[in-house]
Amino acid sequence: MTEIGLIRHGITEWNSLGKAQGISDIPLNDQGEKQAIELGNRLLSEQSWDLIISSDLTRAKETANIISSRVDLPIKNFDERIRELDCGKIEGTTEVERVQIWGSNWRDCDLGMERFESVANRGIEFLEEVRREYSGRRILVVSHGALIGITLQHLIPEQFTTTYIDNTSLTILQNNDDRWHCRLYNCTTHLG
Repeated sequence: MTEIGLIRHGITEWNSLGKAQGISDIPLNDQGEKQAIELGNRLLSEQSWDLIISSDLTRAKETANIISSRVDLPIKNFDERIRELDCGKIEGTTEVERVQIWGSNWRDCDLGMERFESVANRGIEFLEEVRREYSGRRILVVSHGALIGITLQHLIPEQFTTTYIDNTSLTILQNNDDRWHCRLYNCTTHLG
């Protein structure tokens, strides 16, 4: 059985302000660093993992590096396929600003956002590759809220019609006989 622990990066200043981040390269804030330390401490006290793979965006890389230093695990690589949804023109804006600029139906406008199907496809492609390459191992993957949520909705649609992924939450997927199931979802028990 292969297990993949999906982790959303720690909180950033833009998260705190309610700004869409997308592929903008925003670092963790102090609270995000603390969240990553708390998650690392939790992982240290639980069943061991084999390695870490992270998104190549700074907030994910910083989260992965903090966890790596806490649990003494190597970071295998930084993979752009598990970057956040590209939010196009809305990156850096809040909901209030989006309504002011494009109106209350801004979601219906063509603002250059990546399609959910594209996000799901790259997320599932990544998970299937990890499953094949690291069969029988336990892999931590540090990524982003929309990427994780959209991927879950397409990978296991009978379990996930909607999703919400908290900062530094842990979601654990298992693959047995080429079938995916989720044994832990959006767990944040490590946060004080």
